[in-house]
Amino acid sequence: MARRRYDKFYQYYLWLTHRLTDRQLMMVLAAVVGLAAGLGTYIFEILLHFIRAGLVNWFPVERAQFLYLIYPAVGIILATLFVKYVVKDNISEGVTRVLYAMSRSNSRIRGHNCWTSVVGGATTIGFGGSVGPEAPIVLTGAAIGSNIGKLARLNYKNVTLLLCCGAGAALAAIFKAPITGVVFVLEILMLDITIGSVTPLLIASLSATTLALTLRGFDPILPVTLAVTDKFELAQIPMFIILGVLCGLMSYYFTSVNTAVGRIFRRIDSQYKKWAVGGVLIGVLIFIFPPLYGEGYEAMTALMRGETQSLFDNSLFFRFRTIEWVVILFVVATMLFKVVAMAATNSAGGVGGTFAPSLFVGSFIGALTALVFNMIFRWVGIDMQLSIVSFTLVGMAGVMAGVMNAPLTSIFLIAELSNGYELFIPLMITASISFALDYYLNPDSIYTKQLRERGELLTHNKDQSVLVFLHIDRLMETDFLRIDESFTLGDIVKIISKAHRNIFPVVDDDDDLLGVVQLDDLRADMFDRSKYSTPITHYMIQPPDKILPHEQMQSVLEKFEDNKTWMLPVVDKQNHYLGFISKSRILAAYREQLVEISQ
Repeated sequence: MARRRYDKFYQYYLWLTHRLTDRQLMMVLAAVVGLAAGLGTYIFEILLHFIRAGLVNWFPVERAQFLYLIYPAVGIILATLFVKYVVKDNISEGVTRVLYAMSRSNSRIRGHNCWTSVVGGATTIGFGGSVGPEAPIVLTGAAIGSNIGKLARLNYKNVTLLLCCGAGAALAAIFKAPITGVVFVLEILMLDITIGSVTPLLIASLSATTLALTLRGFDPILPVTLAVTDKFELAQIPMFIILGVLCGLMSYYFTSVNTAVGRIFRRIDSQYKKWAVGGVLIGVLIFIFPPLYGEGYEAMTALMRGETQSLFDNSLFFRFRTIEWVVILFVVATMLFKVVAMAATNSAGGVGGTFAPSLFVGSFIGALTALVFNMIFRWVGIDMQLSIVSFTLVGMAGVMAGVMNAPLTSIFLIAELSNGYELFIPLMITASISFALDYYLNPDSIYTKQLRERGELLTHNKDQSVLVFLHIDRLMETDFLRIDESFTLGDIVKIISKAHRNIFPVVDDDDDLLGVVQLDDLRADMFDRSKYSTPITHYMIQPPDKILPHEQMQSVLEKFEDNKTWMLPVVDKQNHYLGFISKSRILAAYREQLVEISQ
């Protein structure tokens, strides 16, 4: 039945392709992807709201809730079991998975990602996992675009474009911010930016946003409107510069702590132990600091409204909510522990992203900066009152710019969320400084760090990006005649007619590579029968270098260049001979791949 439906769909698709140009067809498919991604986002939010409403909406605000100690662990366990027994695939770190698919899987994302990230993410966040919904949603949208491209039997370049359309559309739908969706794709995902690629992105983003507005109304995810008192003034520029520096340092802290916590959890050899450690850690943190529950948009909204006392709802410190210095300490602690809670949630098996947590941390450091400066101004008698709303919004952009290495995305997101286009100057100041400082301390974003270490990252440098697609195991040549270390020159002369190559790897009984023998080195003696008893090891030389099977292609080319050679052996970590790889074959594959991704 499914096959019959697909054949019917494909017949209609063929009919459509005969009546539209390639560019027009991509626009139609982009609209379809945008609508599908917008619908996926809506389903995600409905599911998340249903879970959360049933779990926490009935809590009295004046008392601490011990259920906070239990809920996150339950959510992580459910998400992990769902991934292990239903999905049977990695669906965490959504944006990183998208980048990986673009570099290693020809932009092919498995079909189950069209819905599994929705279920896993909603379960994790609904039960209190301190992560964001954007990464699962972006992966869902990207999967929709990739699979529609697969169904339409498009080439790599167009499948990648639809994948990017889906990712941008999903982000645009969840924030109701169409420009942000496009800028996010252009800044983080896309490599080859042309007019032909921008138009489908715009169509997908607008389609998804329109559907989101239709289904969910015009209320923004962060309901805040700038008042007259929140207006930017030139005298505030020094404070926004300081905020930019603080955001840059906080971005570095964010990425570093996330990496460190991830390494700690990777050392835990049992999933049960990960559940125990992660569940206890997150449960205790949320019990002490309730704003850490879920993605934290309610806390961000409270800060922007100046309702800092509401942060103490269900907290052990509820009765201290009116003391200014307690509020500041509570904000600092919540901000710092948010990163720990987020990293522990993901590392313990939860499904979520870092997008919302970066906004959360940014909002807190922005509000904290305004609170501290206002307190100082009162002490020294300066007649200036900084807007907590403005600094909260700008702080969000600052930390996000540093963590994601995406200053433009952060600027446009905050501008669209708040209709705060009059904040463009402070947004640009703070985001630029934060991005520059974080990039100086750590050039990689939170999405790209692991991929770059493994040589699997696509960048805007086309030469480097093409090399990512080249795999040693596909380029390695294995038709070289192996010779044993006990062979003599006479033994080689007898079998040399069967050889197709002029290089012979010398191996022992365990297949360890001892060296190589070149035909050119044998020519002088191979017709002299008196030398046939000479051990072949007499002619053996050591190769100038060796290649590992999973080595980065950039490193391989550097070895060829450093040693001025055109052929190197490939061995595993135990020095077992596997084959040879040639520089000429790499260059030929490079040219072929460059043509493929450019079509």
